[in-house]
Amino acid sequence: MSDSTGTALRVGLIGYGLAGSVFHAPLISATDGLVLDTVVTGNPERQQQARAEYPEVRTVATADELLARAGDLDLVVIASPNRTHVALATDALKAGLPVVVDKPLAATAAEAEELSALAADRGLLLSTFQNRRWDNDFRTLRKLIADGALGDVQRFESRFERWRPQPKGGWRESGDPADVGGLLYDLGSHVVDQALALFGPALQVYAESDVRRPGAEADDDTFIALTHAGDIRSHLWVSATTAQLGPRFRVLGSRAGYVKYGLDPQEAALREGLRPSDDRSQWGVEPSSAWGRLGAGESPQTGGGEPVPTLPGDYPAYYAAIAEALRTGGAPPVTATEAAATLRVLEAARRSAAEGVSVSLG
Repeated sequence: MSDSTGTALRVGLIGYGLAGSVFHAPLISATDGLVLDTVVTGNPERQQQARAEYPEVRTVATADELLARAGDLDLVVIASPNRTHVALATDALKAGLPVVVDKPLAATAAEAEELSALAADRGLLLSTFQNRRWDNDFRTLRKLIADGALGDVQRFESRFERWRPQPKGGWRESGDPADVGGLLYDLGSHVVDQALALFGPALQVYAESDVRRPGAEADDDTFIALTHAGDIRSHLWVSATTAQLGPRFRVLGSRAGYVKYGLDPQEAALREGLRPSDDRSQWGVEPSSAWGRLGAGESPQTGGGEPVPTLPGDYPAYYAAIAEALRTGGAPPVTATEAAATLRVLEAARRSAAEGVSVSLG
């Protein structure tokens, strides 16, 4: 994919920490029609790392240096700390550049809507990187629902749990509201987005949010309950304090249920330095021992139900869709409006946990 002249689209990447170096840079570089042109990081070691991993990439220390070359770029990807997302996205859009922002797009739905309005006014693409819509288990569940294998879904249970009894520190665990830290906005952005993508808007939100670990500043153990139209309920857990991990998905329907343990393998592969281009046929593929099970009245833990082959995970599909949207002027794979809807739920969850109330969004 390329622009109308057949030239590859040039991408500027702001931030080369975990998000930038592990997720965005590898996926951008693996996408036909996209070229990683410039990486922005003020850290000399990360600049050196970027040049070692992508020998033809430029490195600059500030976003201003990148935006000064706006005419040489076709897309800006923002993978910097959460507190910088809105300001950097605003500057890039005003410079006339389409923008992808790592989740969460903003701290509030109102900020997301303002960015969406600015992008629409300028006729520019604005998208949020919700890569876990392309997790293997989510893709499989979506197909099971579409095929009617579960009947009418009644309850969606989703867990993104870890066992990290010692805080790591850094902005992701900061208690400063400006940092938009804590698991509610980190992993919660994923599980809420998935629930809304499957079952539509949340009409009611209830949440419990705790700071469990000694020395922790932000929520590290949170539960969110959503009610969707048709009385479909989503029960969502995000935690760093789970000594025994539950199933990633447990989905109950009128005909059958689906239970799936374990995480999609793509993040681990990217962290290990593997790339989608290494062996595309094996990317995102998991062994049959990790498949979920579909059945009724039986326990998957004792072999009940039928194993369901897991579709391969496909993070590369996100940037392939971005390239297509830039080429054709179509909608991005995740819209700013969808990001605002997720943020509206996260804000309601924060209020619910703080006040001990159920919050209506209907």
